[in-house]
Amino acid sequence: MRLDEYAECIDDKWKDSFYKTWQSVKSHLPDGFISDFQHGMPGFSVPLSTYPQGYHVGGTPLPFIGIAVQKKHLAVYHMGMYRDDALYEWFTEEYPKYMETKLNMGKSCIRFTNPKKIPYELLGELAGKMTVQEWIELYESSRLYE
Repeated sequence: MRLDEYAECIDDKWKDSFYKTWQSVKSHLPDGFISDFQHGMPGFSVPLSTYPQGYHVGGTPLPFIGIAVQKKHLAVYHMGMYRDDALYEWFTEEYPKYMETKLNMGKSCIRFTNPKKIPYELLGELAGKMTVQEWIELYESSRLYE
């Protein structure tokens, strides 16, 4: 699936916010990540050419960030934040500096329920905080299986 095909399937009220989020993340990502589709959503991953072991049992690029429009929100999944407590803490401390609304997130999923209230600058900064190599090292250090 291509990005424009994905966008055709989302509610019109979310399209502009989806594209702005995508561009904010993409423009700040360090070199080496690729755009792809995993788990039904577009995102950015470490290519198999860089990390041949791939995700879990191999054969799939190691996911890093996913961006999805779901029923009632836009979601940004940041796998690095899931594994890095310091990055998670940084984001939760920075969020109120950009937004007046309460942060709605799980360990890796940041949810936005209003398409007009998305901190694009903050999401871009978050995307640029971890290199491909740092993500691979963090992923490998926290793997519970071999």
